[in-house]
Amino acid sequence: MKITFLGGGNMAIALIGGMIERGFVAQDIQVIELDADNRERLHKRFGVRATGVADAQALACDVLMLAVKPQQMKAAVAPLAGALKDVLVISIAAGLRLGDIGRWLGSAATPYSRIVRCMPNTPALIGAGITGLYADPSVDAAGKEAAGRILAAVGSTVWIEDEAQMDGVTGVSGSGPAYVFHFIEALEAAGRAQGFDEATARKLAIDTVLGAARLAAGSEDAPSVLREKVTSKGGTTAAALAHLAQAGWHDTLVDAVAAAADRGRALGDELGKD
Repeated sequence: MKITFLGGGNMAIALIGGMIERGFVAQDIQVIELDADNRERLHKRFGVRATGVADAQALACDVLMLAVKPQQMKAAVAPLAGALKDVLVISIAAGLRLGDIGRWLGSAATPYSRIVRCMPNTPALIGAGITGLYADPSVDAAGKEAAGRILAAVGSTVWIEDEAQMDGVTGVSGSGPAYVFHFIEALEAAGRAQGFDEATARKLAIDTVLGAARLAAGSEDAPSVLREKVTSKGGTTAAALAHLAQAGWHDTLVDAVAAAADRGRALGDELGKD
């Protein structure tokens, strides 16, 4: 499987590194990257071909990974309009809808349709991401298998049946690491307020979140059951959870995810304009 990346930023680097670790051949991977320094780094680090233009060799691929920023996508794919033939296109650009990408790659009358839309998150940079994927109905089982295999190189994957739900993926897992980092910040601040030095407070906070996540990932119990198991009636945990409930913490987080999803939809509307 020959794969070409349009864009050589952090997520492309994570994907290329993960793919090579999992048996993809460097000689089958190419990157179209405008920045000369980035091209040199990509070639030296991974042994992949890096070019500054979408030349015939770069487009002689089975999969084209769209890995540029959403705001730059329309201009970046303009030179490719009408040039793709049976290439599986995978977009990792947040917010951009398949219909808009297809129109830019083809035309309003005949949009390109063999596209998979993905939303990885930043833990993909260390191979611990979660990616939501949605495929245009024209993508066959082999195309979906190829997309899943590529994105699995940086973590786990879930397939979404309705493209409209991709904004929800963005709200939950795409933006989700920031919520967790913010929680760690608050837990660390709480530790310092209890008299711990910064290093100790940070270790207590990070390792608590890490351990709890590992326990939840490896348990057959739902998170609500795990929470109940560590909450003794009238105990310290119960006191803390009662305070969080009084502050509306649960509903606030649900509303925050909804706000992120709403913004994702709005960005899709804005970026998809002709």
